[in-house]
Amino acid sequence: MAQLYYRYSTMNAGKSIELIKVAYNYEERGKKVMTLAPSIDDRYGKGIITSRIGIQREAIQINDETNILKLFMEEEAKGHVDCVLIDECQFLKKHHVQELVEIVDSFNVPVLAYGLKNDFKNELFEGSYYMLVYADKIEEIKTICWCGRKATMVARIVDGKFVKDGEQVVIGGNDMYVSLCRKHYNDGRLGED
Repeated sequence: MAQLYYRYSTMNAGKSIELIKVAYNYEERGKKVMTLAPSIDDRYGKGIITSRIGIQREAIQINDETNILKLFMEEEAKGHVDCVLIDECQFLKKHHVQELVEIVDSFNVPVLAYGLKNDFKNELFEGSYYMLVYADKIEEIKTICWCGRKATMVARIVDGKFVKDGEQVVIGGNDMYVSLCRKHYNDGRLGED
């Protein structure tokens, strides 16, 4: 029986490399994978999932209006889809997550969605909220803070300073975000100095 998986973490925990690895494993066995990525994340180009270690994979771009169920059915008509993978699922809307549920429940196809849980203000993204509501399995991918503790928070850095105000979505990488444990997120410490 297929399930909807939500695999979350802070920044730089290896979510994209995990997605690419899963896709590779399916395809190595002759299975068809449908890979999706929100068009808002264009750090490495549109429709490209890129890990920090440099491995890339093409993906179908989706935006706020995209009907994922319709896209899936179009792909399924070309040949059976064995698995659906989504990167940066925190950027999904409620209807996207409900469409993923329909793929799992009506077509018995597993869906694995990777993304952040909370933003730099420690609030849930819309996609994260609905993944927590609807997912059959919720799994944390762990990474560490500079101090060695488990990182659970994402800090935004602007001009070298920790900020807790601003728009929820500002696309960036290591230049703008750092993963911290709760203690160092709360006290604003970005390192030992």
